[in-house]
Amino acid sequence: MIKAVIFDMFETLVTLFEGRTYFGEHIAADVGADPVLFRKEWHAIEDARSTGKYTIEEGLEIVLKKLGLYSEENVRLASSKRRESLDDTFSNIPDDTVRLLEELKKRNIKIGLITNTFSDERDYIRRSILFPYFDVALISYEQGIIKPDPEMFKRMICALGLSADECLYVGDGGSKELFAARDAGMHPLQCTWFYDRGYEPHIPCPILDEFDHAGHQLEVLNFIIS
Repeated sequence: MIKAVIFDMFETLVTLFEGRTYFGEHIAADVGADPVLFRKEWHAIEDARSTGKYTIEEGLEIVLKKLGLYSEENVRLASSKRRESLDDTFSNIPDDTVRLLEELKKRNIKIGLITNTFSDERDYIRRSILFPYFDVALISYEQGIIKPDPEMFKRMICALGLSADECLYVGDGGSKELFAARDAGMHPLQCTWFYDRGYEPHIPCPILDEFDHAGHQLEVLNFIIS
């Protein structure tokens, strides 16, 4: 019996493809950087930005100094535009996301969150209307580890006080999270309701035939045996 549903955040509960998108190529254009070189250096410190070693501002400073483009103005510009993009993401949380969480609460199903995030994303998650629904929230920036590290899933199972096979994990599949959830003993479910919004190179995961799929938020309820 499923007693808990653990969610990914981005492209699962919310989407970054809402309103003003702002990815690495947009930062590069704003600061006058070669997009290929910027992406290389930006991705090189992605794990460090995701595990609390650097804030977004500190990461931007490191990369821009390597590229010879550092200025306080460039850091402020890029970090401000990231916040504008996140404003759009978290101001447009789908109603059906909230309905799903509310229905899980009505059924006394515990709700968890496992998400890889940077400092600014962490701040938005904690301020969002979604955060109070989580019984346990494991945010990589705070945990010091990222998916698909098995330890992240072990921590969730322990914090929930359940066995792994009592947990349904729902995510778009980025960061090999569905494989990690399966390896941990959870029931993985690939959500596809935001899939059509993505565009290269920002599609984190293809549709994986080996997993069950949900094409709408409320379809998650079909995978809970009460």
